[in-house]
Amino acid sequence: MSGSTVLWVTLAVFAQESVWNFYDAQVPAQLRHYLTSAGLVGLIMGMDNVLGVIVQPWMGYLSDRRVDSRLGRWPIILAGACLAAVPFALIPWTSSLPALMVCIFFFALVANAFKGIIETLVSDYIAPENRSKAQGFIKAGVSLTIVISSLVSLLVVDRSLTLAFAIPPILMLIMIGVSWAFLGRHHTEKVLPSHRDAGAPDHAVPGGAAEFSSPWAVVRDLVRDPSGARLLLMAGIFCFAGMWSALRSLLTPYGTEVLGLSRGAAGGLALPGAVAFLIAVVPIAYASGRIGQIRAIRYGVALFVVGLLVGSVNPSPTTTIVSMVLSSIGYAVFAVNALVALWSLAPNERVLGTYAGLYTVASAAGMALGPALLGLTVDLTGWRFMLLNAAVFGAVTFTVFTRLARKTADENTGPREA
Repeated sequence: MSGSTVLWVTLAVFAQESVWNFYDAQVPAQLRHYLTSAGLVGLIMGMDNVLGVIVQPWMGYLSDRRVDSRLGRWPIILAGACLAAVPFALIPWTSSLPALMVCIFFFALVANAFKGIIETLVSDYIAPENRSKAQGFIKAGVSLTIVISSLVSLLVVDRSLTLAFAIPPILMLIMIGVSWAFLGRHHTEKVLPSHRDAGAPDHAVPGGAAEFSSPWAVVRDLVRDPSGARLLLMAGIFCFAGMWSALRSLLTPYGTEVLGLSRGAAGGLALPGAVAFLIAVVPIAYASGRIGQIRAIRYGVALFVVGLLVGSVNPSPTTTIVSMVLSSIGYAVFAVNALVALWSLAPNERVLGTYAGLYTVASAAGMALGPALLGLTVDLTGWRFMLLNAAVFGAVTFTVFTRLARKTADENTGPREA
């Protein structure tokens, strides 16, 4: 695995994630100028997930058809970054809700169009046996975008909102441009042989890439897979992404309602877990290469559930922090391996962009429904049992990955090991 290749791919992913993090941090406050309903603000902020579900599989499929060309997926990425930067930078200049909504919609639409494609660069330039390791470095880099977003918010927003909204897209364009300069300009020299050789046979499905005439054909193949492994993995991604999103969304009110913390202190409960994620993610990536991605995710789900159970036994700020640290490390295992595992089960190397889009569909759907499902259980049992309720959902996720691990082991269709 070339360290420089991982660096340039990480830079591209970092670039687009830095914009998304600032979007999530500051756009709700912008909406609050015109809306008093927190529910309506949340609904608008969830719109990007809906657009991602619609757009990303199609754009991933389109990029798969370009991967053998001279510039590969890069024209879509470069055009998307330039187009997305404009409505993003215009957000603070809007003076009415309709104008703001136009900027939000077009940014979310265009940014979603190339978001999954950037993540697919891992499969273009990094061999299958090294993708988990690469994902570890990429996820560590992505976690730093929260720091960048926080610094821009802290140091610039109060002084100049227009400048604050200009900085992330400018950084995105610069970093994607640098990544393209070192990878995209020499795409045909650096891309993996399995992509570069248009005549190479695909490794699993008779007829190769030509069999898939549309994203729907890829989906039909996934659903009709005799082993059911890919569909199980999609279900597992849905469950885990949903529970993680639910936990993050409801942790602050849990801290105020159950632990008696102030809003600010409750909001800081997730910080130790974020630090643990950053420290653990690269070692996890190397360990996952030895034991296999799906088995590693199963262990991560188990740790996630154990963390929640620890926090539910005797609720206190200390036990909740321990709970978040353990659960965050468990989630880090999932974050590093889930997309790589799905790629490993794909029918051939020429649909990996489409599969990145399908990963987004599963995770975005889980993130949209997870908080509502966990919130419903809180309404039934009270805030005191929120972590225990989440552990029950986590146990369901563990069952899914246990079955998947056994199925892939029995049928020898699991991820390739390093």
